[in-house]
Amino acid sequence: MIQTIRSKDRYHLETDWLSTNWHFSFDTYQDPENMNFGPLRVFNDDTVAPAGGFPLHSHREMEIVTYLIDGTLEHKDSMGNTGVIRPGEIQRMSAGTGIRHSELNPSDKDPAHLIQLWIMPAVPHLRPSWEQKSFSLSDRSGKLLPIAVPAGQNGPSSSTTVRIHQDATIYTSLLAPGQSVTHELAQGRRAYIFVVAGNLQLNGETLAPGDQARVSSERELQLSASPDPAAAPADFLLLDLP
Repeated sequence: MIQTIRSKDRYHLETDWLSTNWHFSFDTYQDPENMNFGPLRVFNDDTVAPAGGFPLHSHREMEIVTYLIDGTLEHKDSMGNTGVIRPGEIQRMSAGTGIRHSELNPSDKDPAHLIQLWIMPAVPHLRPSWEQKSFSLSDRSGKLLPIAVPAGQNGPSSSTTVRIHQDATIYTSLLAPGQSVTHELAQGRRAYIFVVAGNLQLNGETLAPGDQARVSSERELQLSASPDPAAAPADFLLLDLP
């Protein structure tokens, strides 16, 4: 089953420094019928104005992953970690027993466009931790590139992936016109797909920028960009979830 939710149907919030689309019940948006998709609890599509951002605040018992589409975002936390994340980098913070952090756009002229998602951890009461890794944007061309994998999993991409405390993998991909990839879902697994830019064909259905697909009870996903050579590449994220 594939449930498609169009960009226009997301919950939108606009403030003086934040333009955001929330995929699940969050903060002032309350919907008991839209709380999560498996362990995926939050998926926010944020644009932060120059010099804007989230001041120091607290989190507990959540795996928080940040993915930059455009611009930069500066992280500081109560453990002394600092980092500026840019496109081609992925950041993971395990809130565990409790952590405080801030996320600010350090630019005074350029907005920061990012995806932040929260995944419920498989293990409670973890010690808080943070990491940031870089990956080559060219390495995602024409394929699904894992950028976040389950903690404890070994593999050749370990130097470019963050580790999340859940049996979940996050992929990024950029398909040029005519390119396609296939993703197999193991029995009982589900997938969550978000289109950043371009049009993406998912098992014959077209997803436009800002669209999401919640997939369950499917064994194979056929993902392809438009065959029109003048079309924009299909830029998307895919989450493989329990």
